[in-house]
Amino acid sequence: MARYRHDLPLVRGGMFLSDGGMETALIFQEGIELPHFASFVLLSAAEGRRRLLRYYTRYLEIARRHGTGFVLDTATWRANADWGEKLGYDAAALRKVNLDAVDLLTGLRTEYERPQAPVVLNGVIGPRGDGYQAGRITADEAEDYHSAQVAAFADSQADMITAVTMTNTEEAIGVVRAARGHDMPCAISFTVETDGRLVTGRSLQHAIETVDAETGGYPHYYMINCAHPTHFENVLERQSAWVRRIGGIRANASTKSHAELDESETLDAGDACDLAERYRSLTGRLPHLRVLGGCCGTDHRHMAAICEACLPRAALSA
Repeated sequence: MARYRHDLPLVRGGMFLSDGGMETALIFQEGIELPHFASFVLLSAAEGRRRLLRYYTRYLEIARRHGTGFVLDTATWRANADWGEKLGYDAAALRKVNLDAVDLLTGLRTEYERPQAPVVLNGVIGPRGDGYQAGRITADEAEDYHSAQVAAFADSQADMITAVTMTNTEEAIGVVRAARGHDMPCAISFTVETDGRLVTGRSLQHAIETVDAETGGYPHYYMINCAHPTHFENVLERQSAWVRRIGGIRANASTKSHAELDESETLDAGDACDLAERYRSLTGRLPHLRVLGGCCGTDHRHMAAICEACLPRAALSA
């Protein structure tokens, strides 16, 4: 049975840490081959599961030192039908992958959770297409498409789901509808370009307000991921209602555009100290910010720097 599904601690307040850029860290730093950037393939073998556990543990240790809660994401960004087909996984195999991804995290929660530092199990859903492209999918199609993965998480111990690297409002709306249909708490994380807009050209404000309007404000919060703070910090107006809906940041380490990152053969880890200071600035501009994590190019060192810059002194001494 899910521990927090009907009482998410993130809603009650406090700051939560999450991990960094899982796929880029595993590929570029640990030399692990991930076909189509799919980390879920590691779940099929004991050694792969051990590597995932080692990856997660680095971040959980940082959270423990800082006395903060943790949002523990499943390795399922690519675990949907289209990407699964490319990798030889049918519907039954994908359902098992999503269930196994949650099961892998339950032991970590038992080990690291503390009374004042809850660990939330979060089922990760990625886009049907690529995280840097707009994709062509209607809200109805997206609801039908993503329902299988949402259903698997609903049948697991996952406390919530988050759809990450969303590039268009229609797919985000469909995911939220699927989550609501399975009584799953959810969050939506949009990816923006260097101008702070979605690849479709729509503003972040439009995306958040549209999803809220079409779903009755069902998402618990919104996030921004897979973009550097310099790409979106200037579009955030503290007093705006839509800005108050942003509850999490998982930024890229690099200031490069998505097109530049796609062409790069090496990992750009950026400047961890500068990134941490930008996160600190964002905590002052986003009044409901709850989740601090990373995306492409970030690792446990970036998250350690972000914790040092952002967490209140009371948490540091806990």
